[in-house]
Amino acid sequence: MWSTDRATLRQVFYRAWRHFQEQTPLDGVEALIVEALVAHPEYQPLFEQEGGNGTADPTATPHMNPFLHLGLHIALAEQIATDRPAGVAAQWHRLQGAVGDTHAARHMMMECLEETLWDAQGAGTMPDEACYLERLKALPRPTPNRASKLNEPPLAK
Repeated sequence: MWSTDRATLRQVFYRAWRHFQEQTPLDGVEALIVEALVAHPEYQPLFEQEGGNGTADPTATPHMNPFLHLGLHIALAEQIATDRPAGVAAQWHRLQGAVGDTHAARHMMMECLEETLWDAQGAGTMPDEACYLERLKALPRPTPNRASKLNEPPLAK
């Protein structure tokens, strides 16, 4: 799924949703995309356009760019699966038990990830894993329903 081309990356999302709709086998990242899309029915119409040509308007959703949001879901799933940074899987299990709602727990963790990425983007540095883990350890905490402050990273056209 790695590319510097925004259209190429977005095609992976369209293809995953199309494969799911056609009930064809999903590869690893497609399964992660579909899992996130199933949890977010508000994004599904964007991926049901004829041909999945990548022309969906990500501003059609009121709170966040769906590609960014789904990407955060994928990043978190991969972090938990690999326990990278070390300790993130333990925080996931702790929070999931404390909150009792898997999707809500993911969103809480994604907000910590988003804050960590935002800080790194603003400072022009790599994300601070120790700070990220400290944010996770501070959960659960109430989080306001707000739009993302993280900008999509610039990708080549």
